[in-house]
Amino acid sequence: MKIRTRLTLNFTLIVASILAIFSLSVYFSSFTHRKNDFYTRLEERVKTTTRLLIEVDEVDEALLQIIERNNLTSLPEQQISVYNQDNQVIYTSDETPDAVAGTQQIFDQIRSEKQIRFRKGNREAIGFTVTYHNKQYTIIASAIDRYGLSELIFLRTILATGLIASLIIVALAGWLYAGRALRPVSEMINHVSKIKASNLHSRVCVGKSQDELALLATTFNQMLDRVQDAFEVQRSFVANASHEMRTPLTIITGKIEVTLIKPRTVQEHEEKWKSVLADISHLNKLSNNLLELAHVSLGMAQINLSRVSLDEVVYKAGKKLLSNQPGYTMVFEFDNELENRHPSLTISGDESLLVTAFLNLMENGCKYSSDSQVKVILGANEKEIIIQFQDQGIGIDKQDAPYIFQPFFRSEHAKSIKGHGIGLSLTQRIIQLHQGEISFSSVLEQGTTFTLRFPTAF
Repeated sequence: MKIRTRLTLNFTLIVASILAIFSLSVYFSSFTHRKNDFYTRLEERVKTTTRLLIEVDEVDEALLQIIERNNLTSLPEQQISVYNQDNQVIYTSDETPDAVAGTQQIFDQIRSEKQIRFRKGNREAIGFTVTYHNKQYTIIASAIDRYGLSELIFLRTILATGLIASLIIVALAGWLYAGRALRPVSEMINHVSKIKASNLHSRVCVGKSQDELALLATTFNQMLDRVQDAFEVQRSFVANASHEMRTPLTIITGKIEVTLIKPRTVQEHEEKWKSVLADISHLNKLSNNLLELAHVSLGMAQINLSRVSLDEVVYKAGKKLLSNQPGYTMVFEFDNELENRHPSLTISGDESLLVTAFLNLMENGCKYSSDSQVKVILGANEKEIIIQFQDQGIGIDKQDAPYIFQPFFRSEHAKSIKGHGIGLSLTQRIIQLHQGEISFSSVLEQGTTFTLRFPTAF
C-alpha cells in the first residue's frame, strides 16, 4: 500500500472515530434529555389530575374525564388510572382498556419505592403513591412521546447522513492533502530514478524549506557526493592501476624475450635477471600499496584499534626506512613545548597502518630531497599530538596542490623520480581513519612540510 493511500485511510479513520464519538454523544444526550423531559411532563400532568380528583370534592370522575379530553396539554394517548389500597380502579381517564394495567408485582414495587418509571412497548409509564386522609392511592399513567421519538429518528438520520457525507469529504480532502504533502517525495523519486552512472553529478533539489523533506534531500545529496567520489576514485583507480601494473609486466616480458633471443654469457644473464628482479620488486611494492589502499578504504570496521604511543611509531618507521634505504637520513626532534610540559603521546589506533603512513612521508621527504634527509618534529598539547615531516626537496606546485592526495597523481616535475602516486593517498586515508588531519605547506625548490594532527586518547 502506498504512503498516500495509507495516510488517507489513517486520516479518514481518525476523523471517522472522532465524528462517530461526537454523533453518539449527541444522540444519547438527546435521547436521555427527551426521556427525562417526557417523564417530567407526564408526572406533572398526573399529579395535577390526581389532585383534582382526590382533593377537590366538586370534581367527580365524569367531570374529570371531560376535562382531560378537552385539555390541550394532554400528552399523546395519555392514560391515567387511580387505584385504592385494594388495587381497585377508582378512576380512569378514558373508557379504553388500560394499556399498562397494573399487576400485583408493579403495585408492590410502587408502594415499596414510592415512585417508579418503566416502559411497556412504545409507551412510557410512571407509577407513584399519594396519601390523602389516611388513605393511600396508587396512580399509574402512561403516554407515547410521538414528537420526541420522531425528533430522535430525525436526529439519527441527520447524524448518520452527516457522518457519511463528512467522511466522503474528509477522504477526498485527505487524498488531496496527502498528495500535496508527498509531492516533494514524488519529485525526489522521479529525479533520483533518472540518476545513472553517466550523470552522478546531478543532485536533488532541496528548496527553501527547512522541514524533514529538505533534510532528507540534503542527506541524499551528501550520499550522492560520497557515491560520486567513490565512483571517481574507483574509475581512476582502475584506469591507473591497470596502467601501472601493465608497464612493469611489459618491461619484464620484454627483458626476458630479449634475453632468450640468443645465447648469452653467465654475466649477461646475471645482469638481466638482476634487472628483472628489480622490476619484480617494483611491481611487488606497487601491489602491496594497492592492497593497503583497498584495505584502508573499507573503513573503520577493518582495522584493529589499540593504545599506541606515536613516538614509538615514529621510531619504528624511521628504523624501517633506514633498513630499506641505507642512504636516507632521518632527523628526529621534540619541540620545546613537549619537552617542558610532557603531555600524553598516546592515541587509539592501528600501529602497523600508522607505521606505513609515517614511512610513506619519510620516504617521500628523502626521495625528493637532494640531501636525502627528512626531519620529523614531534609536539603535543592537552588536546592533540602534532607531527611534522620537513624536507628540503623540490616542493609542490600550487597548481598540483589540490590533487596530491588523489591516487596515482604525480606532478610533471616529479615524474623523473620513481614512484606510483599511491603513498600520499594511502597516508591520507590512514590518518582519517584515526580521526586525524593532514595538511601541508610547500615552496617550489625549497621544500615541503607535512603536518599531522591526532586527538589524544585519555
